[in-house]
Amino acid sequence: MTDDRTRIRELVERWARAVHAGDLDTVVADHAEDIVMFDVPPPYEGVRGLAAYREVWPPFFAWQAQGASFAVDDLEVTVGGNVAFAHALLRCGTPDELAARPGFRLRLTLGLRKEAGHWTVAHEHHSFPDLSDT
Repeated sequence: MTDDRTRIRELVERWARAVHAGDLDTVVADHAEDIVMFDVPPPYEGVRGLAAYREVWPPFFAWQAQGASFAVDDLEVTVGGNVAFAHALLRCGTPDELAARPGFRLRLTLGLRKEAGHWTVAHEHHSFPDLSDT
């Protein structure tokens, strides 16, 4: 594994631990000022900019504080020069939700760029599979 791949894996795992802990400063630490995020809840046109990105987390932290999990199950990283992407599956849900659907995972895709030797998340996308027909 290249050093860059290792650094990005560590960045994603640190971010996930911070999300689970409700540590907003660490959640936003490796994100670009011009971050674009598409999330499960609205706004469906996405969140743009670090200030807007910070605003979406407190309600999620409040929900998660009720006992929900947020942990990386599977993570793949691809690096090319000064850009990279990562995709992961995360356990995200309450114990009851995860017991009812043991294989259900949140999908995460990140676009990163290297700025001054440091990897920064410029694009973030969260989604769940559509289970409406199952």
